Amino acid sequence: MPKIAIISPSVRKGRNSHRIALYVNNLINETGMAEAEIIDLARYEFPIFKERLKYQNPAGESTVEYAGRIRSSDGVVIIAPEYNGGYPASLKNAIDLLTDEWRKKPVAFVTVSDGNFAGTQVITSLQFVFWKLGALTVPASLRFPNITTSFDENGVPADKISADKRTTAFIRELLWMIEVKTGQM
Repeated sequence: MPKIAIISPSVRKGRNSHRIALYVNNLINETGMAEAEIIDLARYEFPIFKERLKYQNPAGESTVEYAGRIRSSDGVVIIAPEYNGGYPASLKNAIDLLTDEWRKKPVAFVTVSDGNFAGTQVITSLQFVFWKLGALTVPASLRFPNITTSFDENGVPADKISADKRTTAFIRELLWMIEVKTGQM
């Protein structure tokens, strides 16, 4: 069974994007499409980026653990809140810590916002960064607008049927990319 890491990058108090990480994690595990786990960057206290993991001596324990979780996953879903047209510094920091772990790793993006546009501006930046790292970015993306009214604090959608349909199709695209990469088609 494929293993999917879900990165929840917001470290803000009162963050809302984590609702989507909970939702996607629950949907994947409940449907049995894959084995999913959340990598919550709020639980890590990465220092401001000074050097990539492979050049750190000694490397921090949490950085090594994080890298292992990315390395052992078959694919990654990034829940990207939009901050002023970009993504949070905590996510950029976590991306830049790694190099080899991203290479040829299928990565899919879920963008969220509290407004109507659902993080549409952040997707291009993320695709470019991961392209430069040699990741296999999934062309399909998933967007959730009006996050505070669309999902409760536990990740339960207000319109479960619609959210499940869209998210299932999105996860299938990631799973297809994983199958292509591993040659299991």
